[in-house]
Amino acid sequence: MWVVLVLLLALSSGALSLDKLNMCMDAKHHKVNPGPEGQLYLQCAPWRDNACCTANTSTEAHEDNSYLYNFNWNHCGAMSPECKRHFIQDTCFYECSPHLGPWIQKVDQSWRKERILDVPLCKEDCHSWWEDCKNDYTCKTNWHTGWDWSSGVNKCPANSKCRKWTDVYPTPMSMCEEIWSKSYLYTTYSKTSGRCMQLWFNGTNPNKKVAEYYLNNAQQPQSFALTMLLFLGFSSLSAMMY
Repeated sequence: MWVVLVLLLALSSGALSLDKLNMCMDAKHHKVNPGPEGQLYLQCAPWRDNACCTANTSTEAHEDNSYLYNFNWNHCGAMSPECKRHFIQDTCFYECSPHLGPWIQKVDQSWRKERILDVPLCKEDCHSWWEDCKNDYTCKTNWHTGWDWSSGVNKCPANSKCRKWTDVYPTPMSMCEEIWSKSYLYTTYSKTSGRCMQLWFNGTNPNKKVAEYYLNNAQQPQSFALTMLLFLGFSSLSAMMY
């Protein structure tokens, strides 16, 4: 019986790992399951071999005030093209990536049932994003909440003022971690480390191996705890029988 229980535990744990390494969030524009999307547009194209976004979503990700979220990047004047391309890439990553399973969390929101939390970003991506936006302006630290949506698109809330990017986000870390409610975690890992997720990449998606690393490390203590519970349960059952 003990051997059977261990085998069942191993099989269920393995199946869970495979699911979390190739899955889509339950959110507003995500597909139910990832798959090839050969027509992904421009900055979303790196995900075309296996994507959680459709071609239409990838096109809209490049548009100002697109139907995806009616979000206005130009809420404090025209956002610079250098800065905006990072937000387009961020949108592509969020909408298209099939390898965010280890960081997907349940939420109770009208426009989605799941979100990402503390996705470890590579240092290069955070720094280049902040550098390209440091001369832009914004009126809010957390862009997820607190906007004035009375016109149908986001506007700066009353009594707020537009400030220079570096005044709102003094460091790349503060920007990456605060702008989307802790969706991202700043790391000092480089893209060659295999320990951080890349917003920008060419060729084969490198993020699957990163997700596998974090998933395996998270499951080790869980598997140990489950094994101990099964062992204690089996020992108690044996004692009762004999």
